[in-house]
Amino acid sequence: MLPENLPSGTKQVLRFVNLPEKRRMLELSMRPPNYETPVDAFAEAVTPNERFFVRYHLDGMPTSDDMEGWTLNICGDAVARPMRLKMNDLLDMPSAEVLSVCQCAGNRRGLSQPHVLGLQWGEGAMGAALWRGPSLAQILQHCGLKPDALEIWTNGADRSTIPGVPAYQKSIPVDKALDTNTIVAIAMNGAPLPLLNGYPARLVVPGWAGTYWMKHITRIEASTKPLANFWMSDDYRVPNGLLPTAHPFPSQATKDTSPITELAVNSLIADPLEGHEVDRSGFNIRGIAWDSGAGINRVEVSLDGGHHWQDCLLDRPLGPYGYRQFSLLTGLLPPGRYRIMSRATSMSGETQRAAPMQNAGGYNNNIPRAITIVVT
Repeated sequence: MLPENLPSGTKQVLRFVNLPEKRRMLELSMRPPNYETPVDAFAEAVTPNERFFVRYHLDGMPTSDDMEGWTLNICGDAVARPMRLKMNDLLDMPSAEVLSVCQCAGNRRGLSQPHVLGLQWGEGAMGAALWRGPSLAQILQHCGLKPDALEIWTNGADRSTIPGVPAYQKSIPVDKALDTNTIVAIAMNGAPLPLLNGYPARLVVPGWAGTYWMKHITRIEASTKPLANFWMSDDYRVPNGLLPTAHPFPSQATKDTSPITELAVNSLIADPLEGHEVDRSGFNIRGIAWDSGAGINRVEVSLDGGHHWQDCLLDRPLGPYGYRQFSLLTGLLPPGRYRIMSRATSMSGETQRAAPMQNAGGYNNNIPRAITIVVT
C-alpha cells in the first residue's frame, strides 16, 4: 500500500523496487538515491538492513571500489595530533553499541498541509538499528582534542557531479561529539554497513536528525570556529522557538533561526495498515513510538479519529534512543469504517502535537496520523 495524502503527481510515480542489499523499498528518486522504508517493516523494533531507508543529497555517491583503501582523516586547529586512521585502527579500539533511530528531518514532509518543497517523504524516512563502533570521543581524545574545540566538522565521500553544488559537510557541537553514545559506526545490526547506508563507516548521533549522521565518513575536523556553509547556515533551519529543544546548538544559532537538532516525540501504527479489513471479533493494533532520548512514557490509540483515546500496553524499553513498541487489543467492534491513530508522550512530558509545527522545510512533522480500516 502506497502512502496516502501525498501531493498530486508524487503518488503516481512512486514504485516498489529491489536494490543491491535492499528489498522492497519505495523509490522517491534514483539520482541521488532516495528510498523509503514501507510501513509494514516497522512492526518490529529493529529495522532490518535490507529494509532500512536511504537518503542522499548529492548524486555522486561512492562505489564499493571507491572505498577500497578507505581512511579517516582526523585534523583541525583543535586537535594536537592529526592522524589518518585505517579500518584496522578502528577495529583495534574498544567498541560501543547503541540502538538508535536514524530519522530524516523531513520524514512525513509529503504529508504536510499545505505541502512544502523538498523530497515528499511519507512515513518511512527512518529506521532503528543496533550500531557498533568506537565512540567519537575516544577517537578525538586519541588525537589530542584541545579544550578550545567548539564544533566537530564532518565530510563524506559522496560528491555532486553538478558544478557549483556545495559539498555535503556538517558539524555538531563538541558536547554532543563527546557524548559516549555518539559513535563512528562500522557495523549495523551485526553486519558491515550496507553501501547505501554509509559503508565502510558513518557517524551515529543518537537523538538528533539524520542530517548529522555523515555517511562514508572520510574526514573529522575539530574546529575552534563554527562551520559556515549552505548545509549549516541555510538548510535544515527553523525559526527560533518553533521546536522543543533540550540541548540546543548555540554556535549555529542566529537571532532569527536555529538548526534542526533533536527528534520530536512521535508514533506510528504498523499493523493494521491503511485500507485493511479486520474481523469484528477484535484485532491487535501494533506500532512504535520514539523521541530524542528521554524515553517513551505513554502511548494512546483512538478508534474514532481522535475524539476518544485509550492507553496502550508498552513493551519493555530497548534503550532511550530506540523504538518502543506498543499494542492495543480492541475487543469486539461493530462493523464499519474506523479512523485509528496513535499519540505518544515522552518521559519528559512532550506529547505529539495536535497541529503541525509549520515551517518551510516540513521538518519534525509529528501530528498523529489517522488511517482508515474496515471492520467486517
